Amino acid sequence: METGRWREDVLGPPFERLELPLGEDTEGPVVATLVRRRRSPNDLLLHARGPLHGVDVLYVHGWSDYFFQVELAERVERLGARFHALDLRKYGRSLRPHQTPGNVDDLAVYDEDIGAALDAIAAEHHGGPRRRLVPMGHSTGGLTLSLWAARHPELVDGLVLNSPWLEFQASAVGRALVAPVIRLGARRNPLAPMPAVDPGFYTRTVSAAGEGSWTYDQQWRPDRGFPLHPNWLAAVFAGQEQVERGLGIGVPTLVLLSDRSMLQPRWDDGMARADVAINVDVVARRALSLGAEVTVRRLHGALHDVVLSVPAVREQAYDAVARWSASLPR
Repeated sequence: METGRWREDVLGPPFERLELPLGEDTEGPVVATLVRRRRSPNDLLLHARGPLHGVDVLYVHGWSDYFFQVELAERVERLGARFHALDLRKYGRSLRPHQTPGNVDDLAVYDEDIGAALDAIAAEHHGGPRRRLVPMGHSTGGLTLSLWAARHPELVDGLVLNSPWLEFQASAVGRALVAPVIRLGARRNPLAPMPAVDPGFYTRTVSAAGEGSWTYDQQWRPDRGFPLHPNWLAAVFAGQEQVERGLGIGVPTLVLLSDRSMLQPRWDDGMARADVAINVDVVARRALSLGAEVTVRRLHGALHDVVLSVPAVREQAYDAVARWSASLPR
């Protein structure tokens, strides 16, 4: 396995990747992968006065996903930030043939992935003054980063969450009923196959082969998602329970959500303008448990991944990030 230096990424220039060795777990060697957009001197000059100048943004994807959102990187850097994305262990660029995709039994395991990524980012700054850090997470990545930020308050200056999976679709009551069964299954057979629950509607809303506009690696982002296992779902429920109790995040937090969900068993054309993965009303209420300074921005017609919505919605999302950035500590 080649590690230790930046190489051209699968996205092509100007994107580069860096493998981050993380030792071994029960399935063998583990890596995470950091992706950056190589910037020219002109980029630095053009965006030096952006509202996110002096900020490092670290993006973390959701379940059955990886980083491919080129426009997101470009737009964040246009706001003045330095953008990096992290493919967590057993996802995307980091997934190896011997591994169960996405398999962890505790979301805190990702502290190692994030810590390795931050060390690599810091090395790029050659010992300069500390830069502000604003992690950005989508869906399960938003849940993971929320928990991480609560454990590492000294490292975070702000937090951007794109449709974070902060609560079970059926609310906390539904989670409380289901979680004991899932935990029991995780103890008895952590990798037991679970019934498929993804009908492929989310893929249909974003893929250029369906109603969307985006192309990506379908091995790393399967049409119906990776197979579910009890240990992973138990880890998610445990994280959501922590959010329900309150995380006490002390920095400005922006939550971007669609204005409506469509969680139903049959396709409807309205799904192309809605969140088909989470209950956005439940998540909007649960977001208030993150901390004392939470901004919830509901975007009409947004998809589950807000930055994969139609252009007009994406513009609103980037404008919301730019406006919110004024609340960050200087």
